Amino acid sequence: MAEGGLETHLKQAIGALVGDTADARFGVAVSGGPDSMALLDLMARLFVGQVEAATVDHGLRAASAAEAAMVADWCRDAGIAHATLHPSGAVRGNVQSWARAQRYALLEGWRTERGLDWLLTAHHADDQLETLLMRLNRGAGVGGLAGVRARQGVVLRPLLALRKSDLLDHVTERRLPFAEDPSNSDPRFDRAALRTALAGVDWIDAEAVGRSATALAEAEEALGWTVDGLAARHVLPDGEGWVLNRTDLPRELLRRLVLLMMDRLVPEAATPRGEALDRAIAAARAGAKISLGRVVLKGGPCWTMRIAPPRRWQ
Repeated sequence: MAEGGLETHLKQAIGALVGDTADARFGVAVSGGPDSMALLDLMARLFVGQVEAATVDHGLRAASAAEAAMVADWCRDAGIAHATLHPSGAVRGNVQSWARAQRYALLEGWRTERGLDWLLTAHHADDQLETLLMRLNRGAGVGGLAGVRARQGVVLRPLLALRKSDLLDHVTERRLPFAEDPSNSDPRFDRAALRTALAGVDWIDAEAVGRSATALAEAEEALGWTVDGLAARHVLPDGEGWVLNRTDLPRELLRRLVLLMMDRLVPEAATPRGEALDRAIAAARAGAKISLGRVVLKGGPCWTMRIAPPRRWQ
């Protein structure tokens, strides 16, 4: 894509996501990789004086501090305010999940403190393709296959229609400094292994996959709107629980209504896996009673849900 094409695309994408940008203040999450450096450079050129940047140094690699310093130096020379953020506490559970949770929490705190309206990340079409294939391989439904969303609250991802090669061309032509995270090619991580497998594939159109993800995101939004309307009319308080007084609905709508009832009873509970949820719906349709995590769903003409009684130890 030509240089002017990248700027035009980004300006149009930002406008479509947020509307009026005249007084908007943008925060860009910059790891130091080519994708985020390209995004920062493009944003700084398009929205002069409206952009700040932050780098999260997770401290998981020896080179991470130097990479954060590289971004800070570039921002200083470009006249862009920059902050380096550090997680607190030890790594817990899955390293990548921990790092992601820490990253977004730190970036949101920084955005709020700096009075920024939006937080931008550099996810692109290749990321979207990898995400959809990974979720497809795990049996995801419509919501999961909607992939990476272009907008989630204040988080914007305006590069989802662009290929990684476009961004790499930009940093090369602009002679921007960047670093490559070795974990991106470490086969121990699922995404890195998939990325390696896709490297030699030329018959998958990442941009077309991205359009499919957008269509699925719109379908997910429509389903959510439908479920909200059904819940307002047919999910009613019933003592200490809830009752669904209409059950002649497609299974996908029933899934979502059951999950909504669960969330109202035990908001902190883990979402049941698809197989468990489908078994519960089949049992309710047959008029039976079944445990679903911390709740009990009872079928019949109407479905009722209550918190499961405490277990009696023998």
